[in-house]
Amino acid sequence: MGLLEGKNIVVTGVLTDASLAFGVAQIAQAEGANLLLTGAGRGLSLTQRTARKLAGAAPVQELDVTVPDHLERARAAAAEHFGGRVDGVLHAIGFAPAACLGDDFMAATWDDVSVAMHVSAYSYKALADAFVPLMPSGSTLVGLDFDNTVAWPGYNWMGVAKSALESVNRYLAKSLGPKGIRCNLVAAGPIRTIAAKSIPGFSDFEEAWEVRAPLGWRVDDPLPVAKACVALLSDWFPATTGSMVHVDGGYHAVGA
Repeated sequence: MGLLEGKNIVVTGVLTDASLAFGVAQIAQAEGANLLLTGAGRGLSLTQRTARKLAGAAPVQELDVTVPDHLERARAAAAEHFGGRVDGVLHAIGFAPAACLGDDFMAATWDDVSVAMHVSAYSYKALADAFVPLMPSGSTLVGLDFDNTVAWPGYNWMGVAKSALESVNRYLAKSLGPKGIRCNLVAAGPIRTIAAKSIPGFSDFEEAWEVRAPLGWRVDDPLPVAKACVALLSDWFPATTGSMVHVDGGYHAVGA
């Protein structure tokens, strides 16, 4: 029996087969999960195309987390597809306008920053609004993160948004704990994805990780991160919530 046998899992953020979310979907399906994927905007057709690369069928629902109607329709689609029960949701959503990234922290306006905060942080709570009504006790929300306990070169306002995401995770855990719903983040090391390519100087992250991570790190291997997400989506962490699990080769634990 697989770790997610019979569980109904919503996976956001699948664009290509290099996406971390795609790795999660693959392993979750192999572990027995029933899947519903979501995609948005111009990326929706990419999500639909990539979904066909999974071993089993997985429908794709349009979901722009900034559109309330999309959230309501996504809940209705999940209720219909899964028979009214959602056991887990993967939050793999993030975006910041170009002005929020790079070397000039002062360049971004509130109009830029508000987009980054809405899509990258508030969306975690928005997903809870959408799917918690379908989630029984024992269900779980899992988000993909990049640990922002320190400032990173080039990451700028996306880093601020990730700090907000980490705080949202703690408050969601506090709010949803009485319902028996767990909320955790996986802080991943750098992986070569479409999102990573939008970060100026991403190659500097790659080089630093290869040198400093005690276990080593491969930027082209999403499997360790995907496995951790699937483990958190399973029943094997029944008393863990409000946490950030590092899957970064141990980089976070060592100094220069």
